Amino acid sequence: MTALHEDAVRALTDWTPDGAGQDELRRDYLAHLAERPDGMWRACLPGHVTASALVVDPEGGRVLLTLHPKVGRWLQMGGHCEPGDDTLAAAALREAVEESGIADLALLATDGRTAPVKLDRHQVRCAGKDRPENTHLDVQYVALAPAGARELISEESLDLRWFGWDELPADTDRSVRELVARARTLL
Repeated sequence: MTALHEDAVRALTDWTPDGAGQDELRRDYLAHLAERPDGMWRACLPGHVTASALVVDPEGGRVLLTLHPKVGRWLQMGGHCEPGDDTLAAAALREAVEESGIADLALLATDGRTAPVKLDRHQVRCAGKDRPENTHLDVQYVALAPAGARELISEESLDLRWFGWDELPADTDRSVRELVARARTLL
């Protein structure tokens, strides 16, 4: 087992989810990791753990979403864990910084501790359009942006855009809406 795998188990074990559905997902994620020493890596099929972060500007009352090139929808920043990631939280923060272009993001901490805020299990074709779908076991965090932060689009996005709490695009999926609502509640 890698240090990242051990950290993911610790983070999920220590996290107190909000509601029975989230607790069931947490238990499923932990079972996946118990069965799969490679469960953190993209090569683990048919599913693997991913890390994401919703970038929030609390003072501006807005969230930054990326128009994902493979999915074609507005999503939070996130993706696959990499060998250089020491912790699951570090993987989420790395993805948020890379995809937003905002270098001075900080993950939301509660009681002095960084912890996930939500889990989401979804199907995606991360291995290519001609390959079967994989299951992403996404562990979601909130990343705080400084007031007035300016995004910088990367090759991983078709577009980046700030949206007010109540001004998400009409076709925003349920999972992203729930993540935004959870972040708003926590802030």
